[in-house]
Amino acid sequence: MSNIFIFLLLGLLAGTTSGLIGIGSGVIIVPALIFFFGFSEHLAQGTTLALMVPPIGILAAYEYWKNGFVDWRVAILICIGFVIGGYFGSKIAIDLPDGILQKIFGAGIIAIGLYMIIKK
Repeated sequence: MSNIFIFLLLGLLAGTTSGLIGIGSGVIIVPALIFFFGFSEHLAQGTTLALMVPPIGILAAYEYWKNGFVDWRVAILICIGFVIGGYFGSKIAIDLPDGILQKIFGAGIIAIGLYMIIKK
């Protein structure tokens, strides 16, 4: 698996964003798996649910897995990065004023939305 470092980095980015502004897996990981790694929408969603399994997505991940739409190796690697990134993102967010945090959140949502509209 030649993308081990990249999947860990993706998890770190998503985790940091999650810790910082409360978004991550669905907004960052799913599009990244589709656009950068060529995953189908189903495989991206299933793999993302699998990395969030305990306890959030266990039943949904199971359904995706039964239908062949989970890449467990990728899910585990991104999960490792996500846990570490979530910790560091939350450390940053705690020290930011509410107004700045709201602006970062809004800018993040807009940037991701524009990327998805323009890229596809």
